[in-house]
Amino acid sequence: MTSSLHLPRGFSRRSLLGLGVAGAGALGLAACGGGPTVGGDDGGAGGTEELDLDFEGVEPATSIDFWTNHPGGSQQVETELLAAFTEETGIEVNLVTAGSNYEEIAQRFQTAQAANSGLPAAVVLSDVWWFRYFINGNIIPIDNLVDQLGIDLSDYRDSLVQDYQYDGQQWALPYGRSTPLFYYNKDHFAEAGLPDRAPETWAEFEEWAPQLTQGETAYMYPDLAGYAGWTLQNVLWGQGAAWSDEWEITCNSPEAVEALQWVQDSVFSGGWAQVSSGDSADTFAAGVCSSTIASTGSLVGVLESASFDVGVGFLPGGSVDGPVCPTGGAGLGIPAAVSKEEQLAGAMLIEFMGRPESTVAFSAATGYMPVRKSADLTELTAETPQIQTAVDQLDVTKPQDFARVFLPGADQEMAEAIASIVTEEGDVQAAMDGLKETLEGIYTKEIEPKL
Repeated sequence: MTSSLHLPRGFSRRSLLGLGVAGAGALGLAACGGGPTVGGDDGGAGGTEELDLDFEGVEPATSIDFWTNHPGGSQQVETELLAAFTEETGIEVNLVTAGSNYEEIAQRFQTAQAANSGLPAAVVLSDVWWFRYFINGNIIPIDNLVDQLGIDLSDYRDSLVQDYQYDGQQWALPYGRSTPLFYYNKDHFAEAGLPDRAPETWAEFEEWAPQLTQGETAYMYPDLAGYAGWTLQNVLWGQGAAWSDEWEITCNSPEAVEALQWVQDSVFSGGWAQVSSGDSADTFAAGVCSSTIASTGSLVGVLESASFDVGVGFLPGGSVDGPVCPTGGAGLGIPAAVSKEEQLAGAMLIEFMGRPESTVAFSAATGYMPVRKSADLTELTAETPQIQTAVDQLDVTKPQDFARVFLPGADQEMAEAIASIVTEEGDVQAAMDGLKETLEGIYTKEIEPKL
């Protein structure tokens, strides 16, 4: 098994090791505070060495709860997969809708941690929450379970499985994994005399935009609350900027301000873009806009809802070469505060949900990417060829900025800062200066003491 965390260039794992070793429970969740931790007085991930992680001779629980928010509208396929799991193992699974999105399921998980009751055997962990659970000692490393169950990590797509590796251990496995895709209305593009493809760069799309604004919005920015911090990494990276360089907050650098000024200008002075008040994938599928960026997890829903031909492509680049597409989505982890019998049963469920045939079924129902290399995509891509674009784009992804995925509550702060410059014409430099101060405050209070 590869033991290195999939991290940006120049990162020294030693600089973060204190989070895994000291791991005090002081790093709480921004919205509701930290709950109790497991494994010792200092709490946090440092307590994991005191947990009994030897599952030899343990019999799995016969009934468990699985918490999910049904990413990509996956409730039906989840129900079918769980029924097949029960038929194979005899383990009954109570499918719990623990929230309508990743934020809600995270809040419920934290509440259950505080009450130390009602926890599931397996839980959906989004890309911006799993690291906090790791720090708080709320989830266990699953390496022993991976070995015992014979899970072949080398068959998982490298960048996706590595996203959950830290301090030489595996903390979750990929589940509803996605990248953003550029969605475009082929009918609108044809009527405008544009090529049937996604733009290679944002500069190219800006040239196309006037031809797409005859009665429609050329481009719809995704809902800020859910996607600003995630998708705008594409624009920032394309201009050689980022939310952060490792732990250094860089959102107010000249390059970042220039990139985000362009975003503001696309809405106001350019007038070819708007900001979705809801799910931009739904707005796009309704034909209100000619293009948008949305998760691959929205693909099947868009294809089913749209009354026009849908095109998808890689995210547009900027003036600086290099990957401009982040990974995203969620994995499955195992809570630390449940019995070993439940943990083993939860691991068995995770193994089953990650099998090649299971991940193909999940992808066919949602548009999320198959997470296994050996998954047979023949029928899937024959029926939904657009999924191949998402799989191909994995080769040009890179890990997200530390500020977005490792700082508690940073995603919401980014959304508020972006709202101040795209829903109203606020000063971009001032907004980014304020965001930097906020993010540095989170780092100083919640992260730095553990380094």
